[in-house]
Amino acid sequence: MTRRRSPSRRRPAARANQAGGRLRIIGGEFRRRLLPVLDRPGLRPTPDRVRETLFNWLADTPLGARVLDLYAGTGALGLEALSRGARQAHFVERDKDVADALRDNLATLAASGRVSTVEVLPLLEARADATAPYALVFLDPPFRQGLAEASCAALEANGWLAERAWIYLETETELSPRVPVTWTLHREVRAGDSHGRLYHRQASLPGDAC
Repeated sequence: MTRRRSPSRRRPAARANQAGGRLRIIGGEFRRRLLPVLDRPGLRPTPDRVRETLFNWLADTPLGARVLDLYAGTGALGLEALSRGARQAHFVERDKDVADALRDNLATLAASGRVSTVEVLPLLEARADATAPYALVFLDPPFRQGLAEASCAALEANGWLAERAWIYLETETELSPRVPVTWTLHREVRAGDSHGRLYHRQASLPGDAC
């Protein structure tokens, strides 16, 4: 995921090897691997400390899981999940250049992931694709655009989630998001201007929503 809080302006195509930043995988098979990050205003990986905290909470959850990384940006959390044994990961990132850089990093790692260059919310508002349901979802929408609650509701309503899925949601610190009634808050962490919440889904009725 990314710490990108507003839409980036389009530039001529630039590959990740022209970037000034790096993403470090912190655990699992690809531990300590450094990957280039595309030079985009506000685009940077979720900090190591937050990722380490989150994956300590998740423990063995990534093993064998299907993972969905929404508003993916650098794909830091999805890549971390693949490093820790996820079966496959689907990254959704609307910026073509950022998505291409993520594809390059997946190829470098020879990791089992795919990248869709589409808008997240219209995708979620359609019925889930053939790779669903997902056991682990990372959701990091741009701040202050009203996307968090709508994305949560669409995830729940349209068949994207496994019955006992884990969902990690990052929002601006001042937002207390309404989430589906089937989601229970497990842990939360604050870092800078963001507030991360890990939810556990315990569905009793299909399609229960907020």
